[in-house]
Amino acid sequence: MAPPDRPRTPLNLQQRSTLAGEAAAAAAEVETALHHPADATAAAFFDVDNTLMQGASIFHLARGLHRREFFTTRDILGAMYKQLYFRVVGVEDPEHVAETRAAALSFIEGHTVRELQDLGEEIFEEAMAHRIWPGTRALAQLHLDQGQRVWLVTAAPVEIAQIIARRLGLTGAMGTVAEHVDGVYTGRLVGDMLHGPAKAEAIKALTAREGLDLGRCSAYSDSYNDLPMLKLVGDPCAINPDAKLRAYAREQGWRVRDYRTGRKAARAGLLVGALAGAASGAVAAGISLRGKRE
Repeated sequence: MAPPDRPRTPLNLQQRSTLAGEAAAAAAEVETALHHPADATAAAFFDVDNTLMQGASIFHLARGLHRREFFTTRDILGAMYKQLYFRVVGVEDPEHVAETRAAALSFIEGHTVRELQDLGEEIFEEAMAHRIWPGTRALAQLHLDQGQRVWLVTAAPVEIAQIIARRLGLTGAMGTVAEHVDGVYTGRLVGDMLHGPAKAEAIKALTAREGLDLGRCSAYSDSYNDLPMLKLVGDPCAINPDAKLRAYAREQGWRVRDYRTGRKAARAGLLVGALAGAASGAVAAGISLRGKRE
């Protein structure tokens, strides 16, 4: 998306969230077959990271781009730490989210939209497809079978979100929009990340455009940070929830679904496995770096 035709004056958080939401809604793809859905006023909105997919999609993207020499080993080790935190603790740290997205923007600056889209297709196949939670995928398909539209709403780059949606046969996706001029990324965001309040703004903008009735819509997320999105709809559902969202959902009488088999009993095992995975990745990265120096 090209930069908006307006002066670059500092925006407050609400303005950045609104702009991010409007940009995400404007970029949302709509499947041709669903232009006239059987149930036109109801829709479902799904978060991606740890809701639809195990782990953070931006990490899987970053690792794939690292293998293609988009950035350095030091960069990927920082991303691995944030992924390790996310996997073990099971809670998104807003500072980590912001740092990771900002780093991702620096990685793609100067690259073309077409390049990221093509590599995103490859990376989805090698790193993301097998991490889709079958239970969440089934819920999305249930909405489709009922003639409703289904959108992903994620802080991940919109290009990657659209690939995931297309591969799963969903209606479309709203994600973080990186500014680009003549098809080349500038290294800036349009507004802000599509995170927290910005997701709610994106859904509001899409609702106005598509004529949805939010009271008949559903939303799914694992994160307490997504309460603004969950509270918008008549049918919120906590999927693989963090502790704060689980408690809040139970208090409100919301549906709760957890597809992480034996998570509590296996927490110690996950810690060991995650540490081992991080160590293996670090070793592999070290070997790769060493190979370049030899």
